[in-house]
Parts: sequence; C-alpha cells; structure tokens
Amino acid sequence: MSVLQKAGLRISVSGIVQGVGFRPFIYNLAEVNRLTGWVMNTSNGVEIELAGSEEGLQRFLDSLRANPPPLSRIDRLVAEPCPPGDYPAFEIQASQPLPGEFLPVSPDVSICPDCARELFDPADRRYRYPFINCTNCGPRFTIIRDIPYDRPNTSMAGFPLCPRCAEEYHNPRDRRFHAQPVACPACGPGVALVAEGQRLAEGETALRLTREWLKQGKIIAVKGLGGYHLACDASNAETVAELHRRKRRSDKPFALMAFDLASVERHCIINPAERALLISRERPIVLLEVRPGTTLAVNEVAPGLSHLGVMLAYTPLHLLLLEPAEGFPEMLVMTSANLSEEPIAFQDDDAEERLAGIADAFLVHDRPIHTRVDDSVVTTVFGQPYFIRRARGYAPDPLVMPGRLPQGLAVGPELKNTFCLTRDSYAFLSHHIGDMENLETFTSFEEGIRHYERLFRIRPEWIACDLHPNYLSTRYAEGRSKAEALPLVAVQHHHAHLAACLADNAWDSDEAVIGLTFDGTGYGTDGAVWGSEVLVGGYTKFERRFHLAYVPLPGGDLAARKPARMALAHLWKAGLDWEPDLPPVRELCEEERTVLRAQLERGLNAPPTSSMGRLFDAASALLGIRQVSTYEGQAAIQMEALADPNEPGEYPFEIAQENILANRLWEELLADWRKGTPVPALAARFHNSVARLALDLCLRLRRDTGLQTVALSGGVWQNRLLLEKTANLLMQASFDVLIHHRVPANDGGVALGQALVAARSFNR
Repeated sequence: MSVLQKAGLRISVSGIVQGVGFRPFIYNLAEVNRLTGWVMNTSNGVEIELAGSEEGLQRFLDSLRANPPPLSRIDRLVAEPCPPGDYPAFEIQASQPLPGEFLPVSPDVSICPDCARELFDPADRRYRYPFINCTNCGPRFTIIRDIPYDRPNTSMAGFPLCPRCAEEYHNPRDRRFHAQPVACPACGPGVALVAEGQRLAEGETALRLTREWLKQGKIIAVKGLGGYHLACDASNAETVAELHRRKRRSDKPFALMAFDLASVERHCIINPAERALLISRERPIVLLEVRPGTTLAVNEVAPGLSHLGVMLAYTPLHLLLLEPAEGFPEMLVMTSANLSEEPIAFQDDDAEERLAGIADAFLVHDRPIHTRVDDSVVTTVFGQPYFIRRARGYAPDPLVMPGRLPQGLAVGPELKNTFCLTRDSYAFLSHHIGDMENLETFTSFEEGIRHYERLFRIRPEWIACDLHPNYLSTRYAEGRSKAEALPLVAVQHHHAHLAACLADNAWDSDEAVIGLTFDGTGYGTDGAVWGSEVLVGGYTKFERRFHLAYVPLPGGDLAARKPARMALAHLWKAGLDWEPDLPPVRELCEEERTVLRAQLERGLNAPPTSSMGRLFDAASALLGIRQVSTYEGQAAIQMEALADPNEPGEYPFEIAQENILANRLWEELLADWRKGTPVPALAARFHNSVARLALDLCLRLRRDTGLQTVALSGGVWQNRLLLEKTANLLMQASFDVLIHHRVPANDGGVALGQALVAARSFNR
C-alpha cells in the first residue's frame, strides 16, 4: 500500500461495550480489513484508532454499525478522520481510567450455547465445571466493584489465572479473551455441600449428593449468581408445603426452574412470546399457564393461581443441578432465599445464619457476590414483555431517554422499591430492592445507591422522593438533602406512575396525555390514600380529573390484609346492608363487625381512600374468593385467575362530577350472586365493568380536551385480563394506548417517573 492510499480514522464508542467481547471483535475486524492501529477501554467507553485503505476503513465502520458483538449495545458512535499513524500492526492497549467518566455495565447474562456444550463434553478441560464462562456469557453486574470492567475490579480478583486460562485470556482470537470471570478447575472457584456446619463434600461429589438429597425431599440453599435460592422437588407436595411453612410464606407462589424448554412444555402452555423470553440471554422468570395433567404440585407451588413462574437454568451450576436423569425431578422450586419479606441472602455467613431454620443443607461456592440481585419476573401482553419485577438480566442496563438529564437521584416508594440515577441521556433504574419494611432492606437500598453512584460516577445535583412523609425512602432523601444541601423534589405517587409510563415509551413531549393510574395506595395531595386516579398531564404537571369516591380504609394497612373489612366498608359507603349470608360478613365475628361499624361511622383509624386495588379486594371478598390476604394483591390475583374470559356481562358505575360511584355495581353484582350465578362469570363481569369504566372516562376526557393518548400505569394494570380488555376497548375507540414494556407498571417503576419529573423541573 502506498502512502497516498493510506487514511486514518478515530472512533469513540459508548454504551455496553466492555466485558462483552468488544475489543477482540474490533481486533479481528481490523485484521480482516488489513488495518493497523489500536483499541482501548476507557472509563467512558472504547477508543479506536485505525490506519489503512479508505475501502478497508469504510468496511470496518459498516460492519461495526451493522453487526456489533451480540451482548453489546452501542448508544453513541463518533467516527472522525485523523492523520494515519505509522503502526506496525493492530493491538489491544491497556485500559485507561478517566476521572469522572463512566459507561453502562452489562447485566448478568445466562450461559451461552458454546459453554453449555463444553460443560457436558467429556473431552473438554472444563467438563462439568460449575463456573465455565466466556466473553459471551456469565456474571457481570453481580461481581463488579468498579469500572473499567477488568478482573482486578471484580470479585474474581482473588483467583489468579493458571497458565492455560491466562493464555486464553490474553489471546484476542479466543472467545475467552479478557473474559473477566474466566477460570477452570485448576484456578477457579469450587462448590461444596455443607450441613450443620460440616463440609460434607466438594466438587462433583457435592453435586451428586445434593441431587440425591433433592430426590429425597430435602430443601437445599443454593448459592447462585446474585444470591441464594431455596431449592426442592416441585412435584413433592409435602416438601413444597414444608418450604412454605419454614419461609413463613403461607400462600405466596414459588418460582420454578427447569433444565430445558422441553421440560417446561410438559407442564406449561407456552406461546411464542413466552418461549422467546424463556430462552433469551436474560433468562427471567416467565408466568406460564399450567398444562392440564401436570405432575407438579401446583396447588402447593402457586395456591389458587392458574399460572406458574418458570425460568430455565441460567448458570452452569444450575444446569448440572437439573441435569435430566431417571427418577430426578424435572423441575425444582427455585425461590429467593429469605424469610418472609427480607431481602435475598447473598453473603455466606449471613445466609448460614438466616437460613439455618429453612434449609437442610447448603450448596455453596467461594466466588464472592458483590451485589445481591433477585431474579426478574416477566409476563407478556400483546406479544411483548411486561415486567412484574426487573432485576437480574436487565439491571443495571440503563434506559436511554430523549434529551439530556442532569445528574440526580430518585429514591422510589416504600413497596417494591427501586431507585433511579440519571446522567446524560441515561436513566439507571436499579434492580429490585424490595419492600422497605425492615432494616435489612433499607441497608440494601443504601448500599445499592452508593454502588451505583460509584460505578456510574454520579454525584446527584438533586434528590426526588415520594410525597408520603413516613416512607423510609422519603426520610433518606430528606436527610441526605439536608446533609448535602441538595434540592429536594417531592413527587406525587400517581404523577410518578404517569411519568414512568411516558418514559418507558420514550415520550419526548410536554403535551399532556390521559393517565389511568390505578393501584393500591399512594399519598395524595389532600392527605387521602389515592389509587384510582384519572389524570391529565405529563412530566411537568398533572390535573386530577376523576377518581373513585372516597371510602373509609378501616384499620389503615390492615384493610389491605383483610379484604373482608374492605368489602364491608364499600357496602357501608353504598348504603347496603351487611346481610348475614354474605361471605365477608360470615368471615368476621360479631364483635369485629361491631368495632368495624364504629370505625366507619366515627372515622376512627379509617382514612379516606380512592384505591382501585381495594375495590378489587372488596369484590374478591364479596364473591367469597379471598377474605384474608397473605401477600400483596392476593385477593385480586386469585379473582383474575377464576374469571371466565368469555363472559361478556358488566355492571354500571356512576360518575358524579369527579367522583366515580360503585353503588349500582355492588347492588347488581350481589343480586346476581344471590341468583347463584357462577363465581367465574361474576369475576369476569367485575373486570369487564372496570374496563368499560376506563373507556367511558377516556371518552369524556377526549370530548373535553381533544386528547387521544392514554397511559396505563400502576399495580392494578399487572392484571393482564383487565389490561388487555381495557387496551382493546381503547384501541377500538381510536385511542393511542401507552403501556409498560421496559419497566414494571407497579411501584417498581415509580423511581423512573420521579426522576423524569424532577429532571424536567430542573431543565426548564
């Protein structure tokens, strides 16, 4: 090549471009196109300098844009001509940290097909090694301490590479080039089975003994990727019931894990969208319809429900644990290892202490988990993912927002807490933290914020929180705001839900929309407990146009745990008698009913609520489905499971100014119940009624405002039957409907909404 033909190109790439095989991809792409130069990781991405022919440079650039490595995500690529350097070859240079700079970090991803094949290949040196991985798979976020993503900055720092692993690690043509968790039996972590403080077995022997104990009906704590799971035979009803008892979780469903898709299909009905989620690299828990005739202990795994939460094995350890064999369970319960509502256990000493009364033994390993992360939970709506919980596999992958966001922190709500940090065009919505009801969860919340701020080099210029003065997250925000002299923005809960749905749909407009924000609880601007809010607004402001007429919430939070109390409160408000044959009347003794009536009449510990979630609870109790809830939303979830999807009937609501009255709905529903109408038909009619109400309210607002776009957000919209009925009615009426697809509609998305509301207020 003559000097005249030579050209130079400087490329800067940001996004998820570290720890995903980006540099070896660049190295090989440069060689294919006969280019010289270098590639280097920095704290804000990847820098590339090339020299070669114009044609080669263009082919390189086209390939980079069109076919980057499968786990990468390019958010920004800048290519500029530069003087061609006199480089003898192409090389990978040492990483260069830059003060204050950052880049996104890849979430943890499942084992790749190549590693899975090697895992079961007797000729491979990593045969049956529980920590096999390469650049295309394995842990990321749960092991990283800081950026750049290099081995010394991960929890693999304590495992020096053996010569053979080091050779692979330093070879740009090997798929394990700079795979930070790379290891083998000679130099990497190992597994052991521990019971009653004794180390019973190690390595393959530990795996065999664990499988034997699972077959015998024992409960094993398994150290995984982001924490411990509790595992047992999902077809053993007695063992699953015992796990419920030990976890103090009487009815809440357990997640299941299977070796492969064929195993799942024998027990569940799977549509194409669900199949795609199951086999995706994120490997979430997917909610699947139970197949008739399954041998799983369905009534014990998911009491009163029609769907099971199932995931495929996503680590080599899980594959070895679930390997098919004669007489071995086809599916295992694989549920978060904790007591009741505590966060998942992830540190070995803490796990042994907290789980001692639950697990019969512990399958442990010696690779430290730096950040605890639960499994994600996803369903599908209209063929698209619909999140219940966003965690492993997805967090901390940021959402790319339209426009530039100032550096800020939104601390989220009390239940299903996540927090959100913003910088540049990124919103870093955290993994699921949990319900902020105990010190352990609050500590996890604080640790998570510190880790994200350090990882992404964010120093908040403001803090956003919920309006509720007693939330632990709000108190944290107030304390930090005062200590660091940062502006504090209090965002109304349902406004945050609306903003979260807009952000989820990359809404980049100040134009208002109609927001149907239906959930269980949220502190209102008038001090009442809101939850059925029909809003008109956007990021910067909102107007409350309609809501369910206030009903007393007898006993406050107690009413959410006892739907029978909520049912009688609704009847009292509607002026209907508590007739002796009604299921919630039969549930409460005479003394409790007397106290309840006094509460309602005198307003004693009975704050007003417009909660849609409590309306569903009341309906469930009146139909005799659920009088006491052992976990959030149970009464409504079981009513949805019973509802007949082919039932067309419905009941009327009345609208008086801004108030939505349910009096006639209760009268007609109870009249049908007394006629002996089957409960599945009544449950469906209730769902149909709420869907029709949503349409009627939107039609009214369209006539008044001309607005065509409707955003559906809030935990009530996790009810897929209600969501699909409502969205279909709205679309048939020519509304543009926005629903969640990247973050949960429940409170797990509220922090994102808080962040966007606050950021817009500072950008104005």
